[in-house]
This record gives sequence, structure tokens and C-alpha cells, in this order.
Amino acid sequence: MAAYLAQAWAVARKDLLLEARSRERFVAMATFAVLVAVVFSFALDPGVRASTIAGAMLWVTVLFAGTLGLGRAFALEREADALTGVLVSPIPRGAFYLGKLAANLAIVTCVELVIFPVYALFFGLRYAGALGGLAIVVVLATIGFMALGTLFAAMAAHSRLGETLIPILLLPLLIPVVIFAASATQRLLVGRPFSEIESSVRMLLAFDLIFLFVCTAAFGAVMEE
Repeated sequence: MAAYLAQAWAVARKDLLLEARSRERFVAMATFAVLVAVVFSFALDPGVRASTIAGAMLWVTVLFAGTLGLGRAFALEREADALTGVLVSPIPRGAFYLGKLAANLAIVTCVELVIFPVYALFFGLRYAGALGGLAIVVVLATIGFMALGTLFAAMAAHSRLGETLIPILLLPLLIPVVIFAASATQRLLVGRPFSEIESSVRMLLAFDLIFLFVCTAAFGAVMEE
């Protein structure tokens, strides 16, 4: 197990070091997210309280910004024709998948740390009384999002359709995760207690476990295609 996790960490570390040098994905995702927030700020009717629909706006922004970043998750391997090298290497497919997943999670989490303050600034949202609950919801929803997204990014890397294939496959399957995440976030933002979102949190955890198990098991077959 220690060797397995070390191999996964090596993959994640490689991706994170490359991203730290180029900042290509982070800058693109963060810029897109800020532009979406600007559009929402102008489109929102002044008579509508932003806090009543902020949960949906936040997660729509996270969803599309994250999908944008997933398109580049396997870009280096595809452009350098390194996927063949991965296939013949001794690293287990599951460890490679978990490493990619960890790197994607770290990058998207950094983007979320931009998105939430931007929405607080533009729409006057207050997170102070709900930080703990929001952190749990965001972490669980992001894990489910990236678990599926990493698998479909690998599929897209093998396809002639490339990055355009990701939203076609990913978005329909993410609907339950987005619904539970947006619903829980909305309740927390309007001051509801954590007890009201416990069922949503349990559902997000269940989807995470299912997605992680299925995607880790299926990743080897996807890479062999």
C-alpha cells in the first residue's frame, strides 16, 4: 500500500510541479470563473436577493470552470505521446488515476478559493456562520466531480473529439452531485443549521465512494482502449 500511494503521489507531484511553473490551467479556470461572476452580477435583477440563488450560481461556476481545466488534465501526455510510456510502465493503473485525481483536486480547490471570495465581494455573501458546513460540502462535491472528470478526461485523451467529449459525457452524470451540493450550499448561505443538510452530505459521500470505486476500477480498461 505504501508503494502504491508513493506512485500515486509521484504522478500528482509531477502534474502539480508543471502547473506551478506554467499556471496554465489555474489562470484559465480562475479567469473564466471571475468572468462568469461578472456576467451574473450584471444579469441579476436588483430586486432579487443574491443569497437566495447563490448556491446555484456558485456551483454552475465551479462546474464549468472545472470542466475547462479537465480538458488539459492529460494534455501533456497526449501532446508528447507519453500515454504509451504510461501503459508500459510498472505503475499500477489505479495509482496513476489517483495521482491524476489528486492533482486535479488540488488545482480545482485553488480555483474554488478564488470563486467563493469573488462571489462574496460581488454579491455580499456572508460565509462566517457556515464555514464548517460549506467546507464539508465543497470538499465532498469536488471529490465526486473530479473522480468522474479525471476518468472522462482520460477517455477524451484517446478520442479524436478530444476536449469536446468531456462535457458531453460528464455533465449528465454530475447532475445529482450538483443538485445536492447546490441545495446544501444554498441552505447554509441563508442561515439554516447543518442538521438540515445532513442528508445531502450523506448522499454526496455515497456518490464519492461509488465514483471512486468504479472509476479506479475502470481506469485501466480506459487506458488500454
